[in-house]
Amino acid sequence: MDFKLVSDYAPMGDQPEAIAQLVGSIRHGSQHNVLLGVTGSGKTFTVANVIAELNRPTLVLSHNKTLAAQLYGEFRNFFPENAVEYFVSYYDYYQPEAYLPSTDTYIEKDLSINDEIEKMRLSTVSTLLSGRRDVIVVSSVSCIYGAGNPADFHATAIDIRVGQVVSYKHFLYKLVEALYTRTERELEPATFRVNGDTVDIMAAFGEFGNQCFRVMFYDNEIEAIQSIDPVTGQRIHSLDNLTLYPTNLFVTTKERINAAVQQIYLDLGKQIEFFEREGRMMEAQRIKQRVEYDLEMIKELGYCPGIENYSRYFDGRAAGTRPFCLLDYFPKDYMIVVDESHVTLPQVHAMFGGDRARKENLVEYGFRLPAAKDNRPLTFSEFEQLQGTSIYVSATPADWELMKSEGVIAEQLIRPTGLVDPPLEVRVTLNQIDDLLEEIDKRVKRDDKVLVTTITKRMAEELSKYFDRVGVRNRYIHSDVDTLERIQILEDLRAGMFDVLIGVNLLREGLDLPEVALVAILDADKEGFLRNVRSITQIAGRAARHSQGNVILYADTCTESMRYAIEQSNRRREIQVRYNMEHGMMPRRAQKSGTGQSALLAGRAAAETAANAVAYPLAEEHYATAADVAAGYTAGNAGVGAGRQPDAMAAGAGENLDALIARAREDMERAAKALDFLAAARFRDRMYELQKLRDENRR
Repeated sequence: MDFKLVSDYAPMGDQPEAIAQLVGSIRHGSQHNVLLGVTGSGKTFTVANVIAELNRPTLVLSHNKTLAAQLYGEFRNFFPENAVEYFVSYYDYYQPEAYLPSTDTYIEKDLSINDEIEKMRLSTVSTLLSGRRDVIVVSSVSCIYGAGNPADFHATAIDIRVGQVVSYKHFLYKLVEALYTRTERELEPATFRVNGDTVDIMAAFGEFGNQCFRVMFYDNEIEAIQSIDPVTGQRIHSLDNLTLYPTNLFVTTKERINAAVQQIYLDLGKQIEFFEREGRMMEAQRIKQRVEYDLEMIKELGYCPGIENYSRYFDGRAAGTRPFCLLDYFPKDYMIVVDESHVTLPQVHAMFGGDRARKENLVEYGFRLPAAKDNRPLTFSEFEQLQGTSIYVSATPADWELMKSEGVIAEQLIRPTGLVDPPLEVRVTLNQIDDLLEEIDKRVKRDDKVLVTTITKRMAEELSKYFDRVGVRNRYIHSDVDTLERIQILEDLRAGMFDVLIGVNLLREGLDLPEVALVAILDADKEGFLRNVRSITQIAGRAARHSQGNVILYADTCTESMRYAIEQSNRRREIQVRYNMEHGMMPRRAQKSGTGQSALLAGRAAAETAANAVAYPLAEEHYATAADVAAGYTAGNAGVGAGRQPDAMAAGAGENLDALIARAREDMERAAKALDFLAAARFRDRMYELQKLRDENRR
């Protein structure tokens, strides 16, 4: 099936030219292409048109879950008749296993898996393996982490058709091998129920709404396959054939499990011998106990905690070879779109190093076998080898993308709103604060907002204090401010609770603030990371959504970065103004956009959680903050002599904290199920805060 793009509007401005250029260069064999589009120019719509023209399976890579969810909603709207899948990390929260030698501290792995996202991940790989070509997968960098062997996943899939002769018992064995669980109770996802010659199966995922099927046998022949209602058992419609995929990405055969166990025993012996030869008896004893315990669980139950550390054995890979990942499930001619490439690609580059540093300590001190190091994300060179035809989408592409594209750059400078790039004005630093206050006063009178960027965190804080003294409503934001507090600060700015936001680095992608009419860059001539061409361009772009946006650079000299940024801004403005005049367009302010998920995702999540009467964002009101809890316990301890014993007080405090922790965990899981990862992170941090307080009280 071909891609079918559905949209109420057609490409406009320089979108048709960008689409034609990208499609033409890719058809002529260009492997690396850049879409350089200014903020608000409709880059996603351009990409959707390119996908529809080329008809290739496509991976859209984003650098965080929230943006990935927004892109997923947009592509679902553009391609309602095609397969648009979502593949991100399925952890609601994740504390990796680690060992800190300096303090002799072992941190056990702690995690919570989001069942809904796990289903979407399984749906992604099954769709890719089904042979469909009209597939778009929106993914975070989770796609470069280890996944199961595609050959094993495909081999474990169960293909049946009406009239097929197959042993009834063999069919049940195949279901168990695919990790389905037999039950006599109500069917749940990934379970099956047997009633005579009839097998009812609740799939883990699928295209069908209820995902429940009935397979009816006559002797050893499949007589009928039906889609049924999981509650009443009523037939919905009949099927000619059915494919049931495994319920887990990490699935393998019995033969490979037996071979893996034998190889693990051999490697365990080698590691014990190594530690004993080095005179490190404690590490030898530790690795012996831990691995033997894991092997006993694997032999008896088929799994163990941390089984991913043995993935190399189950995949049948040689030592040092890369793990399988989502990219292995795509056909060879697939296309990859890297959103905000100047941020996403460095993130891909950094994943391997952080994981390797943690694994080195675990192996060195006897907590894991050396094979654990092969359960890892891809290195950047491995990622490059697996890359399909690539489109790098960014307003400020990095040098790597520009070098790879070899000049194949499609520019998209015209905004559908008619807005032009804000002018960049350079002013001397003499009396810069007084000058800035005058500019702020002009914007505040028009009920507009202002961003001010400084070169250091200390300067941001001091400037905020000075503005407080002169009566300017302001807040500051930098890396020492908690991530979720930063989000709240941005929401408060939009809500009009203050007028000026001061920060060190306000060029974060996704910082969509149409209310901002002025961006002031202090110390613009301090050449470096915060004042290079890319940073200045990104910071200036924060004023590009306002019809009267303006950027002031306070500097005593004009650096090469400033000069180039100003030249490029003037060039873009000239093109945009000329286009507006030729087409009679009047610039209009961009619409206010929120930070939540797409309406599509929110609607789906709301339907799934309709039974819950209280929405998760309100759940914070139902339990006190950790600080409030601590204050209550402190006050209570002061009055212990009035009749309550200290032990009883501690017990009561612990029970209350346990209840608050459990509530925070429930709120986190509910928010994550709705794919609102920002809210989920807020509840996760609350849970960690309460856990820390509980541990301190127990000491």
